[in-house]
Amino acid sequence: MHAPAPTAPVGLTRQQAKTLTLSALGGALEFYDFVIFVFFATTMGALFFPADMPGWMRMVQTFGIFAAGYLARPLGGVVMAHFGDLLGRKRMFMLSILMMAVPTLLMGLLPTYAQAGVLAPLLLLLLRLLQGAAIGGEAPGAWVFVSEHVSPRHRTLACGALSAGLCAGILLGSLVARAVNAAFDEATLLAWGWRVPFVVGGVFGLLAMVLRRQLHETPVFAELQARRALAAELPLKTVLRAHGGAVLLAMLLTWLLTAAVVVTLLMMPTLLQGLGVSRADALAGNTLAICATVIANLVAGWLADRFGAGRVLLLWSVLLGISFWLFYSAALAGAYSPWLYMLAGAAVGITALVPGIAVGGFPPQVRFSGLSFAYNVAYAI
Repeated sequence: MHAPAPTAPVGLTRQQAKTLTLSALGGALEFYDFVIFVFFATTMGALFFPADMPGWMRMVQTFGIFAAGYLARPLGGVVMAHFGDLLGRKRMFMLSILMMAVPTLLMGLLPTYAQAGVLAPLLLLLLRLLQGAAIGGEAPGAWVFVSEHVSPRHRTLACGALSAGLCAGILLGSLVARAVNAAFDEATLLAWGWRVPFVVGGVFGLLAMVLRRQLHETPVFAELQARRALAAELPLKTVLRAHGGAVLLAMLLTWLLTAAVVVTLLMMPTLLQGLGVSRADALAGNTLAICATVIANLVAGWLADRFGAGRVLLLWSVLLGISFWLFYSAALAGAYSPWLYMLAGAAVGITALVPGIAVGGFPPQVRFSGLSFAYNVAYAI
């Protein structure tokens, strides 16, 4: 444990605040690239599979390609974390954004099934796998990066700021999807309009890469490098041999995080429509919920640094359980409330606490590998 820097005994320094801001913004742009696919799943299914294929089969195939991105996460995450522990956090931070931006841009330039036959979905699958490998290194790498730029007393706030950025990326994807659907009719969307959000995403990714060039290597890694105290063997081997308890804790926390984010923010609009809520009302509520999540991440992170991460995790877990039960029970009873949805979204602020606690379980030499392995394997499962 390092003592807080004497120049910043209470709050963050200007340089630390800049690092958190640029990291969160870059994370938002990269996460937009990862999730924009799901907002155009129906359109992609129509364009990348045979016209005579049954609609349900086309949708299964399309979501299969989307899911492939999740299955590629562990391999990409473990490989990038290995080099992040040996060569530096910033290098992998830059590589992950490049591996996300280029495939997203290329998705917007792909030929469709009508133009290239079976090659079209195969190319789409390949690009989706590259995206998955990139995001597998991005989230844990970003949490390690920001947590090592601040003192331990500000670790959870730093992770909360980054988590807020990732959730903002989901919101950005939702807003762009709504704007594109509003701007183009169905014929134009199928002809070329679907390409716009992917090309924009590629540009977003390259912009995030430019922003990240302004960041510096973490002081923790720089110190390890100067003292020649980097991992002496394969970092993952050390993690599995000596830090099994930390891996298990991080996996359990990751399942809590995925339950909160995937169910409450990503799947809920579709579930609500199945209960008879209009698409417009479901998406409007989803927008409110994500905005609440972004703010709650910052609040929960600040409170955890002040009163203890364990206590705030317990508080936010109870809030998540109660608020989600109230919200979904009302929706099942035909009394859907966007305000209760917003409250449930605020409870998803628990995502600030998970990485803040998990990062502290691993020593600096294998921190990236430990967190990445636990997080990505749990997420894939």
